[in-house]
Amino acid sequence: MSTSFDFEKPIADLQQQINKIKQVAEKTKMDMSATLAELEIKIEKAQKEIYANLSGWQQVQLSRHPERPYTLSYIEMICDDFIEMHGDRTVKDDKAIVGGFASIGGQTVMVIGHQKGTNTKTRQYRNFGMANPEGYRKALRLMKLAEKFNKPVISFIDTPGAFPGLEAEERGQGEAIARNLLEMSVLRVPIICFVIGEGASGGALGIGIGDRVYMLEHTWYSVISPESCSSILWRSWDFKERAAASLMLTADDMFKNKLIDGIIQEPLGGAHQDPAKMAATLKGQIIQDLDILCKRDTDNLINERIDKFCSMGVVAE
Repeated sequence: MSTSFDFEKPIADLQQQINKIKQVAEKTKMDMSATLAELEIKIEKAQKEIYANLSGWQQVQLSRHPERPYTLSYIEMICDDFIEMHGDRTVKDDKAIVGGFASIGGQTVMVIGHQKGTNTKTRQYRNFGMANPEGYRKALRLMKLAEKFNKPVISFIDTPGAFPGLEAEERGQGEAIARNLLEMSVLRVPIICFVIGEGASGGALGIGIGDRVYMLEHTWYSVISPESCSSILWRSWDFKERAAASLMLTADDMFKNKLIDGIIQEPLGGAHQDPAKMAATLKGQIIQDLDILCKRDTDNLINERIDKFCSMGVVAE
């Protein structure tokens, strides 16, 4: 495990023991298979116990794992082909959001998603997955193109939030996101959304209105990040764990509150442990939902989408 968090220390210690025993066995030519098998059982037991009882903050940490697959990784593993499209036809091409036509299981779709970088240089290039207004306008342009050709839309959400810079606000960040919410709610093609990492605030919602909205097991979805919430309420980041618990931002919390349609199980330890398996699970879910949604009457599809989001947060006293 190249990158591990504090709560994963017991697993990392066991893995270190396994590596040492393998080295000894190789040098001495001794049969250590029984000891290795025992440690493998222990490591699996520790993994199941730890990952089944993660706190909100630990889920946030896992969702930010640097080796976790991003949108382009999933596109490469899920899609048979992908033609990336660029620009919002107004300002420029925002690298924090990628999109284009692709083929999944023989079905042509429009795939759109946030893209973070995999190292320092590409993170700066992608602006850490934080889109400017032109990113959301590019996403809307592609969605309207999909509507024109009657192709479903698949979106992958993974952002710490829309870019909060002065220039983004000057170019209409709020308006761009609000426009996407309006247009996606009445888009005349099926929309399937997946939170694959971080789902923060309007930055996530800007491509998150769909007929089916799913969260991967170790992801989070909230109006604000725990750090920002902590800095507002306590004027310090030191209370981020408490903020994460109060925000109820985990996939389980979102599903209990009927804010998402389902939770996609990840490989033991997170999506980064077996990206190919995670991609295969997502592909299966996409194909299954497209088979259902593409047969639906368009007007009924739109009405149900609107009703679903309008019913969120409604309480009866």
